[in-house]
Amino acid sequence: MRAAVLGLGEAGTLYSAGMVELGWTVTGYDPAVDAAPTGVQLAETPGEAVRDAEVVMSLVGGARAQEAAESVADHLAPDAIFADMNAGDPVVMNAVAQVIGAERFADVSVIGPVPNHGAQTSVIISGAASAGATAVFTSLGAPANDIGGSPGDASARKLLRSTFMKGLAALIVESCTAGRAAGAEDWVRAQIAVELAGGEATLDRLYSGTHKHAARRAGEVTAAAALLDSLGLRPVMSRATAELHATCADAALLPAGDLLAEYQGLAVANIGDGRERMGVLDGGIRPLWKGARLVGRARTVWVRSGDNKAIHDAVQVSRPGEVIVVNGDGDVTRALIGELIAERFKARGVLGMIIDGAARDVVELERIGFGVWARGVSPAGPYKNGPGQVDVPVAVGGVVVHSGDVVVADDDGVITIPAAQAASSLLAGRAVEADEARRRAAILAGA
Repeated sequence: MRAAVLGLGEAGTLYSAGMVELGWTVTGYDPAVDAAPTGVQLAETPGEAVRDAEVVMSLVGGARAQEAAESVADHLAPDAIFADMNAGDPVVMNAVAQVIGAERFADVSVIGPVPNHGAQTSVIISGAASAGATAVFTSLGAPANDIGGSPGDASARKLLRSTFMKGLAALIVESCTAGRAAGAEDWVRAQIAVELAGGEATLDRLYSGTHKHAARRAGEVTAAAALLDSLGLRPVMSRATAELHATCADAALLPAGDLLAEYQGLAVANIGDGRERMGVLDGGIRPLWKGARLVGRARTVWVRSGDNKAIHDAVQVSRPGEVIVVNGDGDVTRALIGELIAERFKARGVLGMIIDGAARDVVELERIGFGVWARGVSPAGPYKNGPGQVDVPVAVGGVVVHSGDVVVADDDGVITIPAAQAASSLLAGRAVEADEARRRAAILAGA
């Protein structure tokens, strides 16, 4: 048997090893790999890798599945089987099948941990070439469930499973992190392990796998959420699971150091340019005194126009390093905060406030060094009747903000950054800053 593997990461390497053990001729391609796995011939191009192959396994990740298919479609043998093994959106599988040719396409979804079982990991297979692909994987020793049907059917089954498996893994990560913060991680881990088949080993696999494969799994669970949405369901847990995976992937970009400290000195304008102008509050929300600047985590508050009862409630739950972000419905007829409540927040370590509404006591706010960005100033005081809510998503300056998002504010205005994009946005903002410095130097040199 002549086989080709596109993508020689962990899974691609293990499948290659399984085929080499059976005496198959295996060619691989991966632009990020310099040395081929043992027994695998490394090709210089995708087309070279698949030439004369009887089966092609694509393991490049769902985001690049179609690109990989397009790179080899014209080089496949007429009777070759193209097994797309990338977890992702069933819509993408259908697009890949059109690129490859439906008659030789198989949607192969891997069900289980490949590091544990290698090429013998269970698979579900659909598509016109499912029978041929089933024979291939069965010969590798893998339990293969041929469900026939269309491209995307096997992927949909995997995504349905992912709503549970990736959700369980995300819950384990959050619970262990909470245990660590509370000084009781070992106890929490023991509580989880006793409920799992495989105990500590299963816990460790799910915990470490979430961090190791966070970016890929974030895409997979996002696709799962889209599938649930297409079924008329509200994917509450799946969206939360995708966010946790995205947060883990983002944090890995800056594994050491204080993320918020790294934002210090970086201009809001540069961060906004790095984020393709997304997340910048509208220009109506301005600093109430010149030179104010802050970087912190949002604590959100939603109030009724002219009423600050919920802001008083927020004082009790606020923590050092936070920024209170208030949806005041844009009402500037009554100030929602003044010096006294600012002093209370400041005493709890709160850095400042962003208010889609009005404030007062501007001179005193500057005197105590409490930064406030607001839509207006009014001497009229607020009501204190409610209703209102704390820690709910709020719309402020045309941007939706969640508690825990990063807030950066300076003389130009305010930008908020989703928690799951904090590190990547920092790096993007730095890149803009460096580019502007180079351009400025070139201008001055020319002058």
